[in-house]
Amino acid sequence: MMIIGCDFHPGFQQIAYLEQETGEYGERRLGHRGEALAFYRSLADRAVRIGVEATGNDRWFRILIGELGHEFLVGDASAIHASAPREQRTDKRDARHILRLLVENRFPAVWQPSVANEEQRQLLLHRCRLVRMRARIKNQLDAIAKNEGLTGSRTWSAKRRQVIEDLPLAGWYANRRADLLGLLDALDTRIEPLDAAVLAAAEQNAEAQLLMTHPGVGPVVSLAYVLIIGDWRRFPRGKQVGSYLGLIPAEASSGKHQQQMGHVTKQGNTLLRWLLVEAAIKAQSKDPNWHRQYLRLSMNKHHGVAKVAIAHKLAVRLYWMLRSGQNYTQVMERGSHAGQSVQPNGCGLKPSL
Repeated sequence: MMIIGCDFHPGFQQIAYLEQETGEYGERRLGHRGEALAFYRSLADRAVRIGVEATGNDRWFRILIGELGHEFLVGDASAIHASAPREQRTDKRDARHILRLLVENRFPAVWQPSVANEEQRQLLLHRCRLVRMRARIKNQLDAIAKNEGLTGSRTWSAKRRQVIEDLPLAGWYANRRADLLGLLDALDTRIEPLDAAVLAAAEQNAEAQLLMTHPGVGPVVSLAYVLIIGDWRRFPRGKQVGSYLGLIPAEASSGKHQQQMGHVTKQGNTLLRWLLVEAAIKAQSKDPNWHRQYLRLSMNKHHGVAKVAIAHKLAVRLYWMLRSGQNYTQVMERGSHAGQSVQPNGCGLKPSL
């Protein structure tokens, strides 16, 4: 088998390779995409294992390796860097280091989503970004209304839009309003089929349907949670889900300085974290305990802190629903599950949340 350590960049990649049978070692710099395509296709009939640290702009590369049938491992970038404490870092050194980790079976490989998973993620990402663009346009229209003395509820509706359209504006104010309304209509037209596609995908996913029984969790949030969390069995405990999504506070506790907490780490998937925070607002209104905590944190700290705290609770509860195979009503009727044994989906795991 040939083992390749790859330091990937958008325009090129530096590789270090070792042929285990012959002991042949080499290093190359491959330009994208011509040199890289020719090199890896020349290895089509051989067993190859490739390791690369997690990065972006590599979709074409992952597709190529998948088509050739080579083993492709993605490593945790922070763990790879931590295992190489030397301050001098170059592309060649990084490629050699990745190769060394692969040969010594110390490469910190991370979970990779399937092709179908990534396809549906793109649907969610595209839909959510268009929705956020639409929200910014609505905010601009509301600002125009406020500037003309139109106050009151900012909840968007057909009546609200008609009031803004009837404002007596002239010149560039009127042109700006017309352009924003035109963009709003165009985005509505594009978002509608995306909403239908997300709903159809969620209805075909049993785990997403289970999560939709929770208040505040609709097709978008449930499908995003299932796709991004992936196999929930890779998380032994619920709090690891919160850590994975960056919903836990950063900590710098050492020596006499204990429990030095900071802002949430914001590590992990940005899209799912944002969706959980949005869903937390409605979820807390349906749960008395969560609602009390939300009000207390909003008054003592900040409403943003309160939303993130409830989002963390929501992420853990959704994990427990997947783990136990129970819907929202069953989870709430069961109450505290600490120390109780279950056999979720026949796995015989014990919850330790």
